[in-house]
Amino acid sequence: QIEIVDSGGGSVQAGGSLRLSCTTSGLTYDHYAMGWFRQAPGKRRKGISCLNWKSGVTYYAEDVQGRFAISSDASKNTLFLQMNNLTPEDTGIYFCAAQINIRDTCGLWAPAYTFWGEGTQVTVSS
Repeated sequence: QIEIVDSGGGSVQAGGSLRLSCTTSGLTYDHYAMGWFRQAPGKRRKGISCLNWKSGVTYYAEDVQGRFAISSDASKNTLFLQMNNLTPEDTGIYFCAAQINIRDTCGLWAPAYTFWGEGTQVTVSS
């Protein structure tokens, strides 16, 4: 059984930082990708960043490029998202997700991801 647990959200002021974590279990495939997605109130779930677990290739949404950094600790089956210089527009529920991916890249289209965490709330005040 595949389980994804995301954590690390909180409330910060604009300009602050947070580090999200995502711990997985049961992912025994050789090829998969993981991503972070944000869902703001009344909006669709949006891809923020992704990482191909085998190749290490990463990808970012344009509005977080240069502020967010995705990384992993394979020994702990954990994915991270370091978020710096946060703005109120970054507010939302952040979800960690995984997909089986035989390619060397990853994508930010949410429907392509199969396994999801419960989400962690990030609130940025001005």
